[in-house]
Amino acid sequence: MNDQPYLSVVISAYNEADNLHRGSLNVVIDYLKEQNFTWEVIIVNDGSSDNTSSLLHELANRHSELTIIDNPHMGKAAGIATGVFSAKGEIILFSDMDQATPITELDKFLPKLRSGYSIVIGSRSGRPNAPLFRKVLAYGNVIMRALILQLPIKDTQCGFKAFTAEAGKRIFQIMNKITPPRVISGPAVNPGFDVEMLYLGRKMGYKIVEVPVSWRHQESRRVSFVKDAIAGLTGLLLVRFRSLTHAYKI
Repeated sequence: MNDQPYLSVVISAYNEADNLHRGSLNVVIDYLKEQNFTWEVIIVNDGSSDNTSSLLHELANRHSELTIIDNPHMGKAAGIATGVFSAKGEIILFSDMDQATPITELDKFLPKLRSGYSIVIGSRSGRPNAPLFRKVLAYGNVIMRALILQLPIKDTQCGFKAFTAEAGKRIFQIMNKITPPRVISGPAVNPGFDVEMLYLGRKMGYKIVEVPVSWRHQESRRVSFVKDAIAGLTGLLLVRFRSLTHAYKI
C-alpha cells in the first residue's frame, strides 16, 4: 500500500468486543477495499477492559492496512487525537465502531472535500428510533450552541466527520495544548469535545459543511439525560470562556 494514503479512517475503541464480534470493522474494510484510492484504518484502543485489544490485533495480522494503537484509558477525545496525529492520509475520517452511520456515507463526503471544504460533518435528520430524551437533548443543544457560541451547526455530535489533514492536525494541536490527555477511570464521553473542535475550525477560517447521513440508533450505557444535559451546557460555557480569555491562540 502507498506510504501516503489518500484516506485515513480513525476509530477510538473502548470495550468494543461485541461490535467486533458482529463484524462492524470488517464492514469498513470491505467497503474500503472496493474504492479506487489508497487508505488506512487506525484503531486506537482506549484502555479497554475486555478483549478488544486482542481482537483488533488479530484483525491487523490479516489486514496490513490496519494500525492498532493501545492507549491507556483517556477517553474518546484522546483516542481520536492519537489517531489524527498518527494519520498519514490527505483526508482524515472519524467513524464510530458501531457504524451507527455506515461507512458508505463517505460517498457523500468526498465530493464536498474535493470541491474545497476542509471539514465535512454528518447531520442526523430526525434521529429515527432514538428515544425522546435524546431528541430533546439534541434540540436543546442546537438552541444553546446558537445562543452561547453563535455556532450555526445543527448536529455537532454525529460521530462521522471528515477533515483535511492540515485542518485536523492544526485543530487538535490547539485542543491538546489546552487540555492535555490524561489517564482516567470508567466510561468517558465528553460532549464538549465535538463542539470545541468545530468552533475552532470555524474560528480558524476553515470551510465547514453539514451533509445529511443515514443513522440508526444504538443503545448505549454511557448516556444519561441529566448528566449529558449538564455536561453539554458546561462544555459550551467552557468553550465560550476560553474564547473570551483568548486561550485559543491561532
